[in-house]
Amino acid sequence: MISVIIPTFRNEEELIKNLKLNLPFLRGCEVIVVNDNPERSIKNDLKSFPQIMLIENEINLGFAGAVHKGIIHARKDYILLLNSDVVLTDSSYIKALDTMKTDPHVFAVSFAQKENDGSTVGKNNIYWRDGFFQHKKAHDIKSGINGWAEGGSCMMNKKIYKEIGGFDSIFAPFYWEDIDLSYRAWKAGYEVLFNPEIIVQHHHESTIGKYFSKDTIRSIAYRNQFIFIWKNIEDSALLFFHIVRLLFLLPIMIFKDKTYIKGFCGALLLLPKIIAKRKHSKISDKEILNMFI
Repeated sequence: MISVIIPTFRNEEELIKNLKLNLPFLRGCEVIVVNDNPERSIKNDLKSFPQIMLIENEINLGFAGAVHKGIIHARKDYILLLNSDVVLTDSSYIKALDTMKTDPHVFAVSFAQKENDGSTVGKNNIYWRDGFFQHKKAHDIKSGINGWAEGGSCMMNKKIYKEIGGFDSIFAPFYWEDIDLSYRAWKAGYEVLFNPEIIVQHHHESTIGKYFSKDTIRSIAYRNQFIFIWKNIEDSALLFFHIVRLLFLLPIMIFKDKTYIKGFCGALLLLPKIIAKRKHSKISDKEILNMFI
């Protein structure tokens, strides 16, 4: 019933360590590791795990592309996404499967993540403020609707995933791809839920911070926020206020934050592709955002 997709990029040691911890809880699941580092094969690293299907990318696809490639090869009906720095504490993820089998309108279920500092995250809010679509950690970790299913630890319905178009590689190499996917699910009339009874350990290894400068990470985050808004927001009033706010901010940011301008220009260069991806949706932006007020 479940295919497990584990993307990895230049963190073989952690991948192997966590596979040894996680595999006892994944008996009966199809496990697929996607190596997104074309410069180094990990076939030898996985020799002791013959039950694992290994996909090695010939070019770096980024998080969205790597996970999507794994899902394409998945043979089961439900997808369990696990980052290589996530450790299962038990088999409670089965509760997510039970939820989705019971309710066909549930696209995904996110898990509670225990962080290194002892905090618990995984439940998120989405909202519109000052002309921009924004997101933040929810104030509580009770069960209920979730702004998005976090790509590092969640379960998804593969049929719905394909129906809404899957992860979009336009967000490569990282950030906003899971928010974009879940928002499209919401707009298609499906639900994203949070289950605090499913708990995983998130041992942050910060692969991104190892290979990208802080300025590059900031500019990519800004760029992908613009891409998300221009791709998904249909409400004319929200778009109007977004444009007005941009006209106010851009002259200021030229002198205040060059990464903001770089992110904006990066999104602007992709505008034809972004426009081509816009689709009319079943559920309005305000209907979705009102759920999280």
